[in-house]
Amino acid sequence: MLSLEQLNILACPGCKGKLTQHEQGQYLLCRPCGLRFPVRSGIPVMLLDEAEACGDQGPETGDREAGF
Repeated sequence: MLSLEQLNILACPGCKGKLTQHEQGQYLLCRPCGLRFPVRSGIPVMLLDEAEACGDQGPETGDREAGF
């Protein structure tokens, strides 16, 4: 899992929006874009080509938000 400090540094490469961490830190979700970015071996893959469309943009329990 990424720390809140790490989440504060990262932004969506598409819209520059803040990201939330979900599914036990396996993905970073950009709610405005509806994209989720994989986290592999603790490293976020912040490439639009690697992002997946995510239909669930509502709040999830256990999400960790970056505090901008």
